[in-house]
Amino acid sequence: MLAGAPVPVAPYSHAVEAEGWVFITGQLASGVDSAEPLPEGIEAETVKTMENLRFVLQGLGLGFEHVVQARVFLTHFKEDYAAMNAVYARYFPADARPARTCIGVIGLARDARVEIDLVAKRP
Repeated sequence: MLAGAPVPVAPYSHAVEAEGWVFITGQLASGVDSAEPLPEGIEAETVKTMENLRFVLQGLGLGFEHVVQARVFLTHFKEDYAAMNAVYARYFPADARPARTCIGVIGLARDARVEIDLVAKRP
């Protein structure tokens, strides 16, 4: 668990490391205060989600350049896919993006529209 990271909405760790592989739990657009409302709109939610992921990565001495795989979960897939991608793409150079899967789901914790988890490799 990382001090200052968003409060978990369930019983899990922010990240787990095994033999240099770092598995970062899916992040929402939550703040440190679990009562704080989620940002309005998919762009703002995606930015906050990616910033939460950045916080966890940095807390482990890593950055987005260490990410090898991402999974994105969207509750409004057709409506939000393009806008989420536009924000997500800003966090990775075009020639060094991780492998990724994007999945439409029927619901996420806190009624979020997006959740993203990552796998990183420690150099």
